Amino acid sequence: MTQSNKSKAITLRIAQQPEADELLGRSPLAAVIGMLLDQQVPMEWAFSGPFTLAQRMGSDDLDAHEIAAYDPETFTELFTAKPALHRYPGSMAKRVQQLCQFLVAEYDGDASAVWSDAGTGAELLKRLKALPGFGAQKAQIFLALLGKQLDVRPTGWRAAAGPYGEAGSHRSVADITGPDSLAEVRAHKQEAKAAAKAAAAKKR
Repeated sequence: MTQSNKSKAITLRIAQQPEADELLGRSPLAAVIGMLLDQQVPMEWAFSGPFTLAQRMGSDDLDAHEIAAYDPETFTELFTAKPALHRYPGSMAKRVQQLCQFLVAEYDGDASAVWSDAGTGAELLKRLKALPGFGAQKAQIFLALLGKQLDVRPTGWRAAAGPYGEAGSHRSVADITGPDSLAEVRAHKQEAKAAAKAAAAKKR
């Protein structure tokens, strides 16, 4: 289970689709893959991807061992079939498979093992940054998501998550709890993008 307290149901509202969000709440691998897909596409599109992938694989969950061993071309077809799972389905299919192969090699295919015994936020951040496809920013955002919504809170997790760990912020997917917060996060991203563009223009 994704949550630290297995008797407690985790309700997420990131994908904005009940079935997709239900999978994210109970499947650690789905949550990790959703985070991996969260680039250059709308957040809700990225995080609904794991549910669509599970459906296309004929299951109600995702299995790292199965994905790692899948024929690469056939797996890519699961991403490219319309509607595509991502704006760049081919490259993302490869990244998801690489991620699952890493999880199989390092954690016996159990995504939750990445965080279940992490003693500190710094240690957890280091583990997340080691995941294929996870840069520093993505790792911090996912760490914040774990802490804010999935009850994974090792000592110092907020500090390790940087600005994404701030309470009451609306910076990332970690802060999305429904349509209103999704709109706030999207607005924040647009403002940050505009500010960065303006700063770059001044340097010219």
